[in-house]
Amino acid sequence: MTFIDMLQGAERHNRSLLCVGLDPDPAKFPAHLRGDASRIYDFCAAIVEATADTAIAFKPQIAYFAAHRAEDQLEKLMAHMRAVAPQVPVILDAKRGDIGSTAEQYAIEAFERYGADAVTLSPFMGFDSVQPYLKYHGKGAFLLCRTSNPGGDDLQNQRLASVDGQPLLFEHVARLAQGPWNLNGQLGLVVGATYPAEIQRVRELAPTLPLLIPGVGAQGGDAVATVQAGYRTQGGATTGPVIVNSSRAILYASSGADFAAAARREALRTRDLLDAAKG
Repeated sequence: MTFIDMLQGAERHNRSLLCVGLDPDPAKFPAHLRGDASRIYDFCAAIVEATADTAIAFKPQIAYFAAHRAEDQLEKLMAHMRAVAPQVPVILDAKRGDIGSTAEQYAIEAFERYGADAVTLSPFMGFDSVQPYLKYHGKGAFLLCRTSNPGGDDLQNQRLASVDGQPLLFEHVARLAQGPWNLNGQLGLVVGATYPAEIQRVRELAPTLPLLIPGVGAQGGDAVATVQAGYRTQGGATTGPVIVNSSRAILYASSGADFAAAARREALRTRDLLDAAKG
């Protein structure tokens, strides 16, 4: 199955647009695990097991593992996710952005070492920084487009000189991803939940691409506005998948031994909120 097939299957099977972000910070773990980086796998595995039937995707953030020398735990977690939730695709949040042979090595890391179904990329070195990942047919690649941080305005909201007028940079990225860069139908875009109007604009420019939308939950994005801006159907089928990420609100829903059960409750609450917003 391709990444898109898995995504559509998980949306139907789990009735979900929720992506569970896995950003494990040992300092925020429940009391019996707190501060112990050797228990990153144990913490994340419990979250995965508790939320496997609530999610359209899982999204481990590689820095939270690498910072604690826990890449081996990430490899173990990736295998565990495939065993426990084979129907749920895994997006490796790495935001790689290099070119040439270095990009080829990063693609090997994402798709061969970790076995991810998709990866996040920074496209600002151009198509050269994207192309090596597209050689892995069936895998997905999400390009940073309009991110949720205020500093995104520094570049993404700047106008370009162009024969097509003066598009904003994020609009240009959306057009490239929908059009000439999307050689095998593998690309998606990252658009922050804190900018619903920009989500709607990206959806106009990229009507069929999956949108990975962080910023709901602890970052304050409006879940209902997010779905209404980006989710589209035709004839009862999803035409542009929406993947709404929530990390901290789920991971740290409880600081006690019931952390996994609390994570499940929060995941179910968010999933149902997103589902209702589809209208």
